[in-house]
Amino acid sequence: MKVPRETLAIRQAAERLADILGTPELAEDTKFEVRTNDGHRWDAVFSIRGHSFVLEWKRSGSLGPVANAIRQLRMAQRSFPHEVIPLLAVPYMGEAAQKRCAQAELPWLDLSGNARIIVPGIFYQNLGHPNRFRRPGRPESAFGPKGSRITRRLLMEPSKAVRQRVIASSTGLNEGHTSRVVGKLLESGLIERAADGIRAVDPGTLLDAWREEYRFDRHDVIRGHISAGDGNSLTHSIAKILSEADAPYAATALAAAWLWTRHAGFRLSTVYLTSHPSAGLKKALGFREEPRGANTWLVVTNDEGVLDGAEFIDGIRCVHPVQAYLDLKDHPERAPEAAVEIRRKLLRGYDEL
Repeated sequence: MKVPRETLAIRQAAERLADILGTPELAEDTKFEVRTNDGHRWDAVFSIRGHSFVLEWKRSGSLGPVANAIRQLRMAQRSFPHEVIPLLAVPYMGEAAQKRCAQAELPWLDLSGNARIIVPGIFYQNLGHPNRFRRPGRPESAFGPKGSRITRRLLMEPSKAVRQRVIASSTGLNEGHTSRVVGKLLESGLIERAADGIRAVDPGTLLDAWREEYRFDRHDVIRGHISAGDGNSLTHSIAKILSEADAPYAATALAAAWLWTRHAGFRLSTVYLTSHPSAGLKKALGFREEPRGANTWLVVTNDEGVLDGAEFIDGIRCVHPVQAYLDLKDHPERAPEAAVEIRRKLLRGYDEL
């Protein structure tokens, strides 16, 4: 199903709220596309059962546009001479965006049937409806394997603005590809263009938006077993053999989290490789391919950009903390704890959901 055009979608969202609150139709004083005295435009203002709402419509319920809408709606509350309840409406509210709205205590609804409206005098929650507007095929994203190099570059030094040409040269992307990805990030409100270059509007929101779409299984993961006492000794053994074989690598996920923070002991060691390991290399590692009970994941990258910013810690090459944080999303054991610790210790200033 196609997303309705903006004017129709705004009316449908307002009518859906009226239905939720048990009012058959909108009040006669409902206004669409309202401008306040300070020049800001709001999509609709209406009253239902003694409550005044100001509605903001976004065509996407992904984290970037939603985070931007939250900022706009907070501004709306200050723009009106009387008290208004901010309400965000989207076609379908993604999971990460739902969490951000809950954190901000912002009421929302979508045209797929989901809603969470908790304000004085109203408690309504209805979740779990599927996306009615999902398009076939994988949607074009700013966080594809190569496009992610740009987000990674911005997050590695989040306080610095970087000129677009420098981003292109430092990530190895051509200027056309860079321009398209930057355009998508600008459109979603995740980055901004200033006189001195491009930077993340909020590094934490950019990281969360990337993590929402990130899929570790898009790399080629070879699961198996290597005899070792624990995850730390296993990772050191793997690193030593790969270094001797002159095979480019970097530890990630639980192993990298341990090396970066010394938090959360682990059994599973995950190591990126830039090409498929040969039979000889597997033999040198003592690697036996066996998914069941695996303690080693050899991961052939879908893009070598995952190694950008890698550093040696205790003689082991580790991915940048941003990459380790992303990879922990799809790992077992104490991965959630390790992700929290990386963010707390190494990604300071990145607000977490």
